Amino acid sequence: QLQASGGGLVQAGGSLRLSCTASRRTFNYGTMGWFRQAPGKEREFVATIASQNGDTYYVASVKGRFTISRDNAKNTMYLQMNSLKPEDTAVYYCAVSKLNNLVLGSRLYDYWGRGTLVTVSS
Repeated sequence: QLQASGGGLVQAGGSLRLSCTASRRTFNYGTMGWFRQAPGKEREFVATIASQNGDTYYVASVKGRFTISRDNAKNTMYLQMNSLKPEDTAVYYCAVSKLNNLVLGSRLYDYWGRGTLVTVSS
């Protein structure tokens, strides 16, 4: 139902754009978000975009560098990642919640896609 793509290997300071495609039904459920899991670490919240009003929220470590957006016509959500750092290396996951406001907790997301690996070299 959800498919993340766009990961790859990039040098520090570079950029990548992740995409998350979904069926129209899944895409219209509600708020969407990005999470990531680095090797040996727990999954962490990255960014969310509310379906109610398009508001966005970011974890402090990516604020100002990452931009979350959604294209309702294409049933696709994006994560534009600029000024990438080695500590951004992780598997990135997209998810959909049935809630309509900003959602930060992973347990509040109902559907998850397979991740896409982002590796940032120093």
